[in-house]
Amino acid sequence: MTPRNVSPSATRSRRRWSTLIFKTIGVLVLISVLQVLVLRFVPPPMTAFMLWRQVDAWIGGDKDYRWRYDWEPLSKMSPNVPVALVAAEVQLFAEHYGFDVVAIEKAYANNAKGKRVRGGSTISQQVAKNLFLWSGGGYFRKALEAWYTLLIETLWPKHRIIE
Repeated sequence: MTPRNVSPSATRSRRRWSTLIFKTIGVLVLISVLQVLVLRFVPPPMTAFMLWRQVDAWIGGDKDYRWRYDWEPLSKMSPNVPVALVAAEVQLFAEHYGFDVVAIEKAYANNAKGKRVRGGSTISQQVAKNLFLWSGGGYFRKALEAWYTLLIETLWPKHRIIE
């Protein structure tokens, strides 16, 4: 095997690019962790879903569209709300760590048959999508949703997720 002739400037250039890429990834990870950590203690001023709806309205020519949003802590809600939410969505909420593998597998099998599309998202995944991401599908958004779900499950108590 003969060694490749690589100029020192090409090596420096590759090193600079790889350093830039790793630093960028590090900054993005840090930003996402800080977003989730702050929202553990601070009510979200808005959600990504609300922001996307606002942008859609502006693009559609609706300059008067405004969202209505009033934060309510869990303590001001009826105690039946979290029970109903968990009963309607994911009964294993208290036991899983953000992902219900059985529900995901069932949704995948159902959707592979070409039937009506069915989701397998948990409450934590829905919180991640609605707070930080956009609606719609795609593997990239799903990967980001999984990342934010892991952060939420790690940094927030379950009652905050329900809130």
